[in-house]
Amino acid sequence: MTNYGKPWPLGASLVDGGVNFSVFSPLASKIELLLFKDIHDLNPKVITLDPKHNKSYYYWHIHVPGLEKNQLYAYRAYGPYIPEKGFLFDSTKVLVDPYAKAIVGEYDRGLAHRRGEDNLHSCLKSAVISDEFNWESDYMPIQNLAKSVVYEMHVAGFTRNPNSGVPENIRGTYTGLLEKIPYLKELGVTAVELLPVYAYDSQDAPNDLTNYWGYSPINFFAIHAGYSSKSTPQEIVDEFKYMVKALHRANIEVILDVVYNHTTENNAHNDGPTLCMRGFANDSYYMLDSSGEFRNYTGTGNVINANHSVVRRMIRDSLLYWVQEMRVDGFRFDLASVLSRNESGEPLLNPPILWSIDSDPILANTKIIAEPWDAAGLNQVRDFAGDRWIIWNDAFRDTIRKFVKGDKGEVGNLAKSMLGSPNEIKSRHTEFEPNRSLHFVTCHDGFTMLDLVSYNEKHNWANGEQNRDGSTNNHSWNCGVEGETNDVDIQKLREKQIRNMFSLLMLSHGTPMLLMGDELMRSQQGNNNLYCQDSPLSWMDWDLLERNHEMFDFVSHLIKYTLKHRTFSHPTYFEGVPNEEIPFTKFHGIKQNEPDWSYHSRSLAYEIIAPMYEEHFYIIMNMYHEDLEFQLPAGDWEHVFDTENGFNKFMLKNSIICPARTVICLSSKT
Repeated sequence: MTNYGKPWPLGASLVDGGVNFSVFSPLASKIELLLFKDIHDLNPKVITLDPKHNKSYYYWHIHVPGLEKNQLYAYRAYGPYIPEKGFLFDSTKVLVDPYAKAIVGEYDRGLAHRRGEDNLHSCLKSAVISDEFNWESDYMPIQNLAKSVVYEMHVAGFTRNPNSGVPENIRGTYTGLLEKIPYLKELGVTAVELLPVYAYDSQDAPNDLTNYWGYSPINFFAIHAGYSSKSTPQEIVDEFKYMVKALHRANIEVILDVVYNHTTENNAHNDGPTLCMRGFANDSYYMLDSSGEFRNYTGTGNVINANHSVVRRMIRDSLLYWVQEMRVDGFRFDLASVLSRNESGEPLLNPPILWSIDSDPILANTKIIAEPWDAAGLNQVRDFAGDRWIIWNDAFRDTIRKFVKGDKGEVGNLAKSMLGSPNEIKSRHTEFEPNRSLHFVTCHDGFTMLDLVSYNEKHNWANGEQNRDGSTNNHSWNCGVEGETNDVDIQKLREKQIRNMFSLLMLSHGTPMLLMGDELMRSQQGNNNLYCQDSPLSWMDWDLLERNHEMFDFVSHLIKYTLKHRTFSHPTYFEGVPNEEIPFTKFHGIKQNEPDWSYHSRSLAYEIIAPMYEEHFYIIMNMYHEDLEFQLPAGDWEHVFDTENGFNKFMLKNSIICPARTVICLSSKT
């Protein structure tokens, strides 16, 4: 027995002794709800929704009594197929609910491509989920942005390696990650940024490989079941919540890498798979040109129509769900500039979706991080909309790589980078805040730190694309030999270069982000595009913890040192102007007050004075190929660390010899 149900809330909701189903499909002529006994059921119960009673304008809805959590369901949508208008209904395809909180089962991506072929025997299914969960005394850490250190990681890759020491049944899972919380605490990071954990299409990869990174979402609500050690949909969702609760207890925030710019329903409109949004309202969910073809500002084959009123609300609903029900602490938005485009693809000055996220009171305590560009050339590092977005700073990445490599003409850029790029990272409405600049030298997309100093060229042959994929502009230097070497001198140089990059990352004014495994000198054998490699090549190698423990100790000590001293986490500062309330900075060369800004210069000294904290630091950066002697300000200076000998305290005054390719950090009481 059923009744008409209600159009709100969208998705499947446990209510009044059953489940209310609601889905957006304004142009459908008929909607069928399919109820499955289990993932193998090939004879589901079919309920046809009556457009006179089960449709409220754009929304189809029904209440089915007696259903409970873990109920599997899907839809078929009937309607016009007029490709030139963007109408792509195909009633032979079983569709996932765009608002489903869990997605289970296996499907055939090739079959999903082929119009007119029924895919009931190989399809994904949505699941009804209860939001009830015992959070106990859980709280969101809400770490001060100025004292945050972000660790970008892959949930599965972190523990999937057999040498992880994690029990086999939970390797590569949300539960497996919990086993490594002590490691994260010892390292000193304050937040983990998880590569996509929304349900994604692992088949969206070439040459029979696997989509490993997860940048191919199916919808924006369901948790990725492949990272769970559990079996039922409810257990899968709850396992993620247990992980969040455990990380919060360790005072570690959880930030999700989210993909609201495209979905796995990619490729040309007459060839792509029909799994979810495309089957209900293709012309609403995706940006189309005048001939009905997908626009492509993502490089993946389709673009989410983010500023359409219904789609904008769906994105906001998704974010609120992950914050309110899953209790995550923030988001990193992949190709976020796509969200600034209108339905015709033109950039908007004040995009509604970006301001909705920026100003939402429920999201006010979350961290929102933008990758401020897209694949079609739109770059908004300087003018990304909103007041509080944290901006991925690719200029910092490139400058640090080139300076440490020894390139000429980078000293001026280095000075700006150490200050948080005030000319690059700014808002139209608020004053510059250095910690809104997210600093990174490496991330999932590119070389690891070890590979930056071990390879001049990318080596992506394993991806099966004839080494054409991945960036060719890596600003890397192999230190004399391409790839692995037994040359001790080259090995020592590479290790020092890595310490140089870590030091500049942590000593700069900005929010630092580390890539999983860099602290252990993890290599990808020169592959800078591991999106399709679910193998030891992309997994954390835990044997490196013993082999490269000195690098781990250096990075851990560096993180804790910078977090301990308030000068490095002060939210504002003045450049070159003494102030008793705000730290101020000055630049020098080998002589005091004489920085060398010339093209051939490869060294700089950076002074930070903070009277309010009684802290005073002097940072020397010499990437010249010879040792240089630097004059010091008057007074007694304590050597904190250098990248040649590590942390080693002793006193000095007047001057110091800085070895070639070395960073030195000195401290003095003001």
